[in-house]
Amino acid sequence: MRKFGLIGYPLGHSFSQKYFSEKFASQNISGCIYSNYPLTDISRFPSLISSDSDICGLNVTIPYKTAILRFADIIDPVVSDIGAANVLRITRRHGKISVAAFNSDVTGIEETLKPFFGGKGGKALILGTGGASRAVVWTLRKMGFMVTLVSRTPGYDTIGYKDINRALLNEIDLIVNTTPLGMFPETNGLPEIDYSALGNRHTLFDLVYNPEQTRFLLSGKERGCRIITGLKMLYSQAERSWEIWNNAGFRQDS
Repeated sequence: MRKFGLIGYPLGHSFSQKYFSEKFASQNISGCIYSNYPLTDISRFPSLISSDSDICGLNVTIPYKTAILRFADIIDPVVSDIGAANVLRITRRHGKISVAAFNSDVTGIEETLKPFFGGKGGKALILGTGGASRAVVWTLRKMGFMVTLVSRTPGYDTIGYKDINRALLNEIDLIVNTTPLGMFPETNGLPEIDYSALGNRHTLFDLVYNPEQTRFLLSGKERGCRIITGLKMLYSQAERSWEIWNNAGFRQDS
């Protein structure tokens, strides 16, 4: 049996188990199972993979996309650039466990946004500074965007939510929510920006996919914004994960 799964905490919002279980059934992929592994502390990761020798691939979600790197023996160059991983390939040889870290979020983000922006880029606000945010920033810069990071605790390379005024929003083409605000079951949450200043020049993209249309997206939609849900990214990054797990010679830039 080959075991795959998702680590993070909490995991009640995740569709990954359902996605891969349906994939295995519909494509007649036998001998594989995908499970959720909720870890209240990332320090439990080594015992998880050592206690079950069938685990050969894991996805990583909040809040561990950055913290997981300290357990990686091999880090893909793109992961080194970003500083976050969401895919782990686990191999065992002569009693030794090796963990290789990759990032499939970058594939999901690019494949989601390309149909809307192509190669023209623009100006983007990235709400949040966690592991998912790092993948968004890396990908958008690759696509030619000028990026401004927004955090609850602004610093030398970020602004605060109170700094997002109408003048700034008038220059912005894309706003990406990388925070868990609005995620099931706390579906009333949304980032604190001035939604009355939004209009049809803006595109809103939410990495949250449960619910599919978050309050953040619906608030923008009411004001004529183009909205992009997180489902396309979910599917794209999941398929990239499967490719990584099944291709021992995989390189992120290949």
